[in-house]
Amino acid sequence: MGESSSAIPSEELPSAATAYQAIPFDLFVTKKYKHLTFRGGLRFTDSAGNLVYEVQKSDGQSPDFKKKLLLDSQGNTLVSLHRVNKGSWRGFKGNDEEDLMFTVEKTIDVLNRKEFKIKLVAGKDDPDSNIELEMRGSPLKRSSTLYKGDSIVAQTSLMYTLGFKKIFVPRSRFRLTIFPGSLDE
Repeated sequence: MGESSSAIPSEELPSAATAYQAIPFDLFVTKKYKHLTFRGGLRFTDSAGNLVYEVQKSDGQSPDFKKKLLLDSQGNTLVSLHRVNKGSWRGFKGNDEEDLMFTVEKTIDVLNRKEFKIKLVAGKDDPDSNIELEMRGSPLKRSSTLYKGDSIVAQTSLMYTLGFKKIFVPRSRFRLTIFPGSLDE
């Protein structure tokens, strides 16, 4: 039997890996409290409740009290975030201050609206290849959206606004949806 002329050539079909990378995925974020005042961190879990990432704050007594660490599920430091001044941060690869990954600058700071400019540093050799992102959100609603141009890269939202009204979900728990492929352009 001959092949149909309406068949799509296999080289034009997306691979399973490409299609899988384009599917948004959710991480569930929970603030963890150590004391009455918030000195804990954030926990990022998958839909099965497995720890994926954790953010730990430095102790207020240490000299690095303006530093936060992003850890993987094994406790290895992926990123260290250093507060430069009010409204400005720098993110470094690992636990040292040598390999700059990104900078963050607060551009708008009003009660119900915050905006940030984020610059991902691609490399020291090619400053033109840096990627600029913008984050807009509302701290009161615990919602924010991360944009690259007009494309949404990620967004957060409170759990109780997502249709889980029959189950009590505290304001310290929210969902982070990541849209893969937005930064590949």
